[in-house]
Amino acid sequence: MRIVDLSHRIVFPHWRWKPELRVTSSHAAGELFQSSALTMSVHGFTHVDAPGHFLPGGAAIADLPLERWAGDAAVVDLSHRGADEGIEVADLEARAGHLRAGDIALLRTDWDRKADVASREFWTRAPWTTRDAAEWLVGRGVKAVGYDYPPDPALRMAPEQPGTIAREHHVTHDVFFPRDIAVIEYLANLDQLRQPRVLFLALPLKLDGSDGSPVRAIGLEL
Repeated sequence: MRIVDLSHRIVFPHWRWKPELRVTSSHAAGELFQSSALTMSVHGFTHVDAPGHFLPGGAAIADLPLERWAGDAAVVDLSHRGADEGIEVADLEARAGHLRAGDIALLRTDWDRKADVASREFWTRAPWTTRDAAEWLVGRGVKAVGYDYPPDPALRMAPEQPGTIAREHHVTHDVFFPRDIAVIEYLANLDQLRQPRVLFLALPLKLDGSDGSPVRAIGLEL
């Protein structure tokens, strides 16, 4: 079995997510334990969204079944798409023939290789998912979709404050959440997967009442 790490490293600082790691006790100060406290958005770096993130009254992360975030996955190579290009139905028709109903679709553009996730360019110049492409994935019966790029046009329009952009520009959220399709955001290293179909896991923390959670996403090649 080969394990491929599909997660971004949580780095300090980061211009958009602004995580903070604070040492609360240290060996250097003569204390028995080295301990730290982490402050960051549950929607920072590689993470998953609960329905309640976008749908009023939607479920919280700790109340969702783990099967939502684990299972057979199809790696869809869309690396021909680059800066300022939308993912279209034609791309999926040509490159996602191995996708099956019930799969997790992993949309690979290699954008994490083409732009630094810690740069503003990663958000403002990225590929994006068109509404027709999102609807195509719904029609194929996927249970979840993961991305290595900012998935929605809204993030290109206002990366600092995407919540100020109209709902219809949050395409994947607007299409997938009402259909109970899970979303895994900001994957990395999808180019390191050698097989077109893998076992995928991105298990969230059991955060009571939370609208999302960081994950350590992995692909397993058997």
